[in-house]
Amino acid sequence: MKQYLKLKQISSVLLLSAAVSLSAQAQDKKANVVVIGTGGTIAGAGASSVNTAAYQSAVVPVDKIIAAVPEISKIANVRGEQIFQIGSESFNDERLLKLGKRVSELLKQSDVDGIVITHGTDTIEETAYFLNLTLKSDKPVVVVGSMRPGTALGADGALNLYDAVLVASSKDAAGKGTLVVMNDEIHSGRDVTKTNSFKVETFRSPYGPLGYVVEGKLMFYRLPARPHTTQTEFDIDQINSLPRVDIAYNYGNVSRAAYDAFVTAGAKAIIHDGTGNGSVAEQIVPVLQEVRSKGLQVVRATRTGSGVVIRNGEQNDDKFDWVVTDDQNPQKARILTALALTKTNDSKELQKILWKY
Repeated sequence: MKQYLKLKQISSVLLLSAAVSLSAQAQDKKANVVVIGTGGTIAGAGASSVNTAAYQSAVVPVDKIIAAVPEISKIANVRGEQIFQIGSESFNDERLLKLGKRVSELLKQSDVDGIVITHGTDTIEETAYFLNLTLKSDKPVVVVGSMRPGTALGADGALNLYDAVLVASSKDAAGKGTLVVMNDEIHSGRDVTKTNSFKVETFRSPYGPLGYVVEGKLMFYRLPARPHTTQTEFDIDQINSLPRVDIAYNYGNVSRAAYDAFVTAGAKAIIHDGTGNGSVAEQIVPVLQEVRSKGLQVVRATRTGSGVVIRNGEQNDDKFDWVVTDDQNPQKARILTALALTKTNDSKELQKILWKY
């Protein structure tokens, strides 16, 4: 009897050891994802559950955001890291560079398979585009946010975060550049933009999303056509500062005040956020000529929200030595122009870069 009990105990220990071993193997098979917190609405809280647009952003730490979605632990080994706790409207070039360099460091680690960045929605498209152009890795990098704080009825942050981790942990997402995952959709950081001030379906790409996340499954339908990440000449590890590039918004009765202020402030280029096809009002044409004569680059963009700005369309760009943005909106044109100016100040080369990316 004693021998039987002893054998039973040994058997139980062996079974427990096997179970622990299998559990460890299952844990090892899951991707390792780092969630970097920067603040934003996804880290926000309101005074009432019906406050979906009136709330305080950037108050909930990233570890608490992760803990609120326990289902994440089933798909990846996740750890959080807080780099900022700000509303994304407060992102500046210095913070952009700091974030990019930290992401680059993490991507080089063998125990990191993917990165998720929680971010405010106001400038998520600019950060995603910057990372899309400067990171030198094929590992998935996903930027995610929410339109409603976690305290609100119908909060979208928890599912967005779950989907973002799912994408970042998938090999199917590798090599597709920096992605933005929101509202069940997977967008390219190059194309996506915020189109509505409060609706959860605010993020749109002019050519549609790359794919969807449906019931925990990734479904890709198209690939990015423009160079990104490992395919670009921009390397975040080699960039320590960005030249100043400003945006001058145009409207009926526009004056030269903004252009003069930007020149005085030390801008190296001005994005002319024009009407229609990047149109330039008659009173602004000589102003832009003057700006260019002082060595600043002039880049024509459109305030319409979509479409291509045609070179030598509304204005004689060849004659004035101006540059056009192709299909990039002004805020993304600012990012690309700043990066391009770290390589060249030749307007012809600058034009090639804006057409390329």
